[in-house]
Amino acid sequence: MKTAVLFETIMLIGFGCSWPFNIAKSIKSKTTLGKSVYFEIIVIISYLFGVAAKLIIFRETGELQYSFWFYLIDILLVTTDVCLYIRNRKIDKEMGRI
Repeated sequence: MKTAVLFETIMLIGFGCSWPFNIAKSIKSKTTLGKSVYFEIIVIISYLFGVAAKLIIFRETGELQYSFWFYLIDILLVTTDVCLYIRNRKIDKEMGRI
């Protein structure tokens, strides 16, 4: 594994480790107050560009780099939090918080 891909993978693992804490907070708090769904959508779009880059490299070299899979895991985690945002937004409306 090339050093650059290793560092990229470590970065993705680091980000990936933070999302479960965010998901747990969303589950526990049952509110969207203090959260930005726009931020999370931007993060997902950014990860999708990373996936696209890995697919371009795969097409050019035939090598699918390990970091590709970590992009997918991170996208899944952020998408989970977006789903919780949608749920919590409904709860906020029912409770009259927004």
